Amino acid sequence: MSDIVLKVGNLAAAYRKNTVLENVSFEINSGSLTGIVGPNGAGKSTLMKTMLNLHPSLQGTVSFFHSSLEKMKKRIGYVPQRGSVDWDFPTDALDVVTMGLYGQVGWFKRASSAHKRKAYEALEKMGMADYANRQISQLSGGQQQRVFLARALVQEADLYFMDEPLAGVDAATERAIMKTLQELKSIGKTVLVVHHDLQTVTDYYDHVLFLNRTVIAHGKTKEVFTRNNIAKTYGGDIRWLGEENGYGLYPVK
Repeated sequence: MSDIVLKVGNLAAAYRKNTVLENVSFEINSGSLTGIVGPNGAGKSTLMKTMLNLHPSLQGTVSFFHSSLEKMKKRIGYVPQRGSVDWDFPTDALDVVTMGLYGQVGWFKRASSAHKRKAYEALEKMGMADYANRQISQLSGGQQQRVFLARALVQEADLYFMDEPLAGVDAATERAIMKTLQELKSIGKTVLVVHHDLQTVTDYYDHVLFLNRTVIAHGKTKEVFTRNNIAKTYGGDIRWLGEENGYGLYPVK
């Protein structure tokens, strides 16, 4: 039986006085790649931030590897939404990735050549080695996302949280990111991804969590990615384009 690496119980959160998450409970097993899907405003990013103590909870519990976030931080990697990052900060791609090693280096110590080499190798893995000395503000959106993923990889975490890593990237970057995430899964890492494209869920994830303020359904993709669960999650605001060609659906704008 797979080990439970994340357990969420009765979690609730709000923005100002508006409740955006309520009674959220689920468990994630090790070595899984889970897509978190739901309509805009469903609380997907808020869920990720609340689990990581980046947004306050109203109630509920979250445990990581049967322990607390504080004790398990070094085993957890996080890639925030690209839009939440100050890309004008004056630093280059290699330094951004090296920041992912501060847990090993120490905040007030200089990164060694070995640490820099490790960061460079992570950039190389993401096809960004040629941009190591490029200012992050000069990179395209897809390149910036690759750099942030390299920063997460260099941490060598066991559990990764990714908030819409595929949003606004080109097709080549999307393929590169998903190849990397599937490689992480293949070596026993656990990955949770906030995902917006229903068309690719069955290709990308072995587990899916449907969220709309609360958990609508969660489990193996082949079992819970159904027309009924999608309709319940999106309030019926989906359009079907012919099931003979796959799921053939997309949310109505």
